[in-house]
Amino acid sequence: MGKLNTAIYEGMTTVTLSVHANDVEQLFREHNRALIAFLQCRLNSHSDAQEVAQEAYLRVLTMSNREEVDSLRSYLFTIAGNLAIDRLRKRKVRSDFAAVQSQEEPATEALPDHHAMAVEQVAGLRRALRELPPKASQAFVLHVIEGRDFGTVAQTMKLSERMVRYHVANALAHCRAWVDEKEKP
Repeated sequence: MGKLNTAIYEGMTTVTLSVHANDVEQLFREHNRALIAFLQCRLNSHSDAQEVAQEAYLRVLTMSNREEVDSLRSYLFTIAGNLAIDRLRKRKVRSDFAAVQSQEEPATEALPDHHAMAVEQVAGLRRALRELPPKASQAFVLHVIEGRDFGTVAQTMKLSERMVRYHVANALAHCRAWVDEKEKP
């Protein structure tokens, strides 16, 4: 194309876009409420309806085959309806995925087998603690089971923190050895 033809083509494109933008603006003024209501009924959400409507207007504004469309209003509602269906499908996929994820998570209720094993382990831990010297057992219970810090345990037992750490370490080693022994076939 020559420079003159290019300038004429660009000028025609600008005029066409300007006319097209005016058509979309008029479409918005006359039919936006109806479009939002239509979408809100389908999506059950006012904010989703507004977002889909905005995207539909943008698609109408940027369409290249304006001459092939008889009714911009019908075309707008068709685009909006299709976008709403896409959004509903995405919601369903997300919902189905969330449902599958929640089914894969372990049940929060303890099964009878697990409960019985836990009771047995606690009884075993009590037996192991009874085998320990009283100070080691008490330091272990106060620190590990009750969750007190070493300083508090030291004050309670009238020992140094270093001695409390020593007793807790010995108790842990004894309990671990006891559990390892019971797990051997």
